[in-house]
Amino acid sequence: MTLKPRLAAALCVALSLCALLAVPGNFPGLGGDARLTLAVFALATCAWVGTPIDDTYIALGAGLALTVTGVISSDTLFGTLGDSTVWLLICAFVLAAAVSRTGLAGRAAAFLVGGARTVRQLTHLTTAALVVTAFAVPATSGRAALALPVFLALAKALADRKRLVVMLALLFPTVILLSAVATLIGAGAHLITVSVLWEAAGERVGFTEWLLLGLPLAVASSHLAAEAVLLTTTRRADREGGVHITAEEIQRHSDRPVTGPWTQAEKRCALLLATVVALWCGEPLHQVPPAVVALIGAVVAASPALGTVRLKDALKTVPWSLLLFMAATMAMGVALAESGAAKWLVGGVPTGVTPVMFLAVVIGVSTAAHLVLQSRSARSSVLVPLVVAAAVGAGVNPVAAALASTAAAGFCHTLPASAKPVTLFADIPGTPTYTPRDLLRLSAVLAPLTAALVLLFAVAVWPLLGVPVTR
Repeated sequence: MTLKPRLAAALCVALSLCALLAVPGNFPGLGGDARLTLAVFALATCAWVGTPIDDTYIALGAGLALTVTGVISSDTLFGTLGDSTVWLLICAFVLAAAVSRTGLAGRAAAFLVGGARTVRQLTHLTTAALVVTAFAVPATSGRAALALPVFLALAKALADRKRLVVMLALLFPTVILLSAVATLIGAGAHLITVSVLWEAAGERVGFTEWLLLGLPLAVASSHLAAEAVLLTTTRRADREGGVHITAEEIQRHSDRPVTGPWTQAEKRCALLLATVVALWCGEPLHQVPPAVVALIGAVVAASPALGTVRLKDALKTVPWSLLLFMAATMAMGVALAESGAAKWLVGGVPTGVTPVMFLAVVIGVSTAAHLVLQSRSARSSVLVPLVVAAAVGAGVNPVAAALASTAAAGFCHTLPASAKPVTLFADIPGTPTYTPRDLLRLSAVLAPLTAALVLLFAVAVWPLLGVPVTR
């Protein structure tokens, strides 16, 4: 579908819904605030789907409309910018800037990948290294940019084995996207999910709880995806030959040393990062909120005496547009919950459906949502409030439903434009990479596998970790 027909279809749908909501006799039991909220929500969703307008601009417009019409107060709209999750992400990006400045990522890559002797070892060691980066860089696009020089070094070392280079080009964005679920700061969508759970269901999920639930899923899905990428893009002959990547080959694409003695800046940064992650994980013991821990770490990382990056330089790396988007969509979530719109939307959910079937439907819809909404944060903004409200009505634990939806929405590999990391690795001048056909072939295998894995975790693994399927 070209842009104009898609825009026309989205506009027709949005205007039709607004016209139906404007008639007082339609939808009895739906209050005025709820009607306004649903109209704004429908217009925003259709704009996200069918127009090239920036997602943040649409979200801010929707939040402003809800405020002007009196559905939410101005304090609610502006208060979301002071939410702890917003501060957590700001400080996490400052820490990530400090890590990137030191070159620790290059050392880690040389250490892990240099030990590979077979193609399968190279694939899974690369996967393990990419999973670890979820703790250091709080955005999939940032992790992709950080990993690109490592990929270029591997591609140069394997220049005579084109299929392996294409495999690695596909492996990097695939693992980056799927492993984001490992941590709360892995994607902005996670912070939106946590905020919706607190506002709509009174359930608080902290860094430690998310890590406990998300890390095993991230490891399992990433290595499963690695096998899928390996088997769908290479032949048996490609996988049989040995490999040997030296630190010198990685060094050619890094402006920081990847071997040799550590500098004082590298030691301080590694110690700081380890301390921050340990304090995040130890929240139940010391009761210091993750955002406060992140703020302490950011202040130290940018300090004149101990830091490795200047604060003004680190703040330039913060995705302010994403933060505004998060704040505006949080306000939209509050409006959906408080106006009764979300409860009315899910009022028609069959009460006889089993919890497993409910979760299966949620996961299926969330997995396919990237075909309509390309922004991961936008998908969570639309889906999670509805999933949480529906889960309460169906007797399903809203935490399990929201986490399952968010984890499943992390799959976005079907098209080159489906996610920024996929776009970044799809077109690298002078380096062979994957085609849209390669993506479709991988998606046909990986989509059902990841959806089934998320369902397995939701019904069999997460209950063992304290998140039952039912309330």
